[in-house]
Amino acid sequence: MAIFSVYVVNKAGGLIYQLDNQNPRSETEKTFSFPLDFVLKVHDERVLVSFGQRDNIRVGHSVLSINGIDVNGRYTADGKEVLDFLGNPSNYPLSIRFGRPRLTSNEKLMLASMFHSLFAIGSQTLS
Repeated sequence: MAIFSVYVVNKAGGLIYQLDNQNPRSETEKTFSFPLDFVLKVHDERVLVSFGQRDNIRVGHSVLSINGIDVNGRYTADGKEVLDFLGNPSNYPLSIRFGRPRLTSNEKLMLASMFHSLFAIGSQTLS
């Protein structure tokens, strides 16, 4: 059995320490021509595949880089908006790398809070 993550939560429910010990993300990089075979949408400030899958690119995977330029949320590292860039036919052919999105700091805090709540409910004694 493997341990993928460790969360240390104090009695008040605050996250004290968190460690991700995961294997590298499974990523797929493909070269595409216009138009794309799937639908991309912005969800939680990430560009995700919302419809259509092919070649190990699944619904829920996020855009990690375009032509070797990293994507941070909705924008590339050089400041271009991803959906506008992908909507322009003059930018094709281009190479897009897809993968599973990592948890943000806020999502890790919410997860730790949920663990604390479940522990508090489970540790109540019946009287």
